[in-house]
Amino acid sequence: MSSLPTPTFDRTVRGSGPGLLLAHGAGGGIEPNYGPLMDGLAEHFTVVGPDYPGTGRTPRSDAPLTLDGVADELVAAAVAEGLETFAVTGYSLGAAVAVRAATRHPERVTALVLTAGFARPNPRFTLATELWRQLLQADDPAGLTAFGALLGFTAPAADALSQDDVDAMLAAGWDAVPPGALEHVDLASRVDVLDDLPRLSVPTLVISTTEDSLVTPFHHHQLAEGIPGARLAELATGHLPFVERPKEWLDLMVGFLAASA
Repeated sequence: MSSLPTPTFDRTVRGSGPGLLLAHGAGGGIEPNYGPLMDGLAEHFTVVGPDYPGTGRTPRSDAPLTLDGVADELVAAAVAEGLETFAVTGYSLGAAVAVRAATRHPERVTALVLTAGFARPNPRFTLATELWRQLLQADDPAGLTAFGALLGFTAPAADALSQDDVDAMLAAGWDAVPPGALEHVDLASRVDVLDDLPRLSVPTLVISTTEDSLVTPFHHHQLAEGIPGARLAELATGHLPFVERPKEWLDLMVGFLAASA
């Protein structure tokens, strides 16, 4: 089997049963991205959820992140928790991390669930990551809140926000932004797993967040079309399925992984 580093990412471990490794999104974390699903996942799986550098209790990195490095760390965390083989579910940036984990460690990864993911940035997504980076560098919590609300939610969900809701988000400010977000966004802007896709041979579910304005369905279809035998499922939500459609998202994951076991 491929060699692994000594794991350094802090991690959440829950449940029992077959192994499931979680890969979260840029500027997110295990609790923000998977918290609403954790109880449901833990009913079926031994869940290992590592936090990237600068998220949760994992110290911030003093060097740029690499996709290989993050993928290897996640796999090492799962193995350190006693999982020899496991499925991987990746959300947003975590989809590319999951793909790279499967291509670097094919003997360990048994299935993939890729939600709101991308293989590499296209020009539109590059514009979004550059704006995101600028808001982080400018220490602009109000701008980041607006960016997240306008690109994260569906239009109906955003339209339903009251002024009190918006004021609460603005007041939260930096509380919702992990210290390592800038490094995560930098990594997202450099990701390219397009050539990895045809090398995948495990059962794969691509979940397209059909009303996503940040990582649009263009990217989800590119993933599904590039992975041999991949199944595509649609979820009527924006980029935040854990906010808008947590139960439906959970059901898609659990149903696919149970059928693939």
